[in-house]
Amino acid sequence: MSKSPYINRDVDNEKSANVVWHQASVSHEERMGLNGHKPAVLWFTGLSGSGKSTMANAVDRLLHQLACHTYVLDGDNVRHGLNGDLSFSDRDRVENIRRIGEVSKLFVDAGMLVLTAFISPFRADRELVRSLNQATQFIEVFIDTPLDVCEQRDPKGLYKKARNGEIKQFTGIDSAYEVPVSPELRVETAGKSIESCAQLVVDYLLEQGIISRQN
Repeated sequence: MSKSPYINRDVDNEKSANVVWHQASVSHEERMGLNGHKPAVLWFTGLSGSGKSTMANAVDRLLHQLACHTYVLDGDNVRHGLNGDLSFSDRDRVENIRRIGEVSKLFVDAGMLVLTAFISPFRADRELVRSLNQATQFIEVFIDTPLDVCEQRDPKGLYKKARNGEIKQFTGIDSAYEVPVSPELRVETAGKSIESCAQLVVDYLLEQGIISRQN
């Protein structure tokens, strides 16, 4: 496993020592009871063009139909605001995922199902996010789409730019993507419909007792 390039940005130790966690008056268990299902992070990872965002939104729609409380955190959308100060260097990619991991943890604390669609190329950083949650509350969903298929899709024209040298440090071309070793779910999208792939994810949540058809 390669070492994450993350560097701790919190150097103000004196300030950090005076920050304490404030206990909410409404408990995590009470929030879960109100929502009617268990909370979890569904972490969609894969190459650009693999179908992460499309899949996350398709699953979100199915969960909404089951009256589940959900939210999708999309890689592009988050960079418009929360992570708008970050570049696509390896260091900032890691900080991007760290921040999303912390935000996702808050959604889980609120008793919700949060779906994240990020390339998240480094294995160590995905494991960091996993460690923030209970074992059953982090579900890594590897959207396993071959590079050549992603390049054929190339919905944003990014692969073409990367091949032409217009984009540097592009994942899968000149920046590494570390394939998940043992994800909870591996979804192969090539030659399959979005609907059938999304249903695989929902079926997994049903099998694990995270949601029910009575939600």
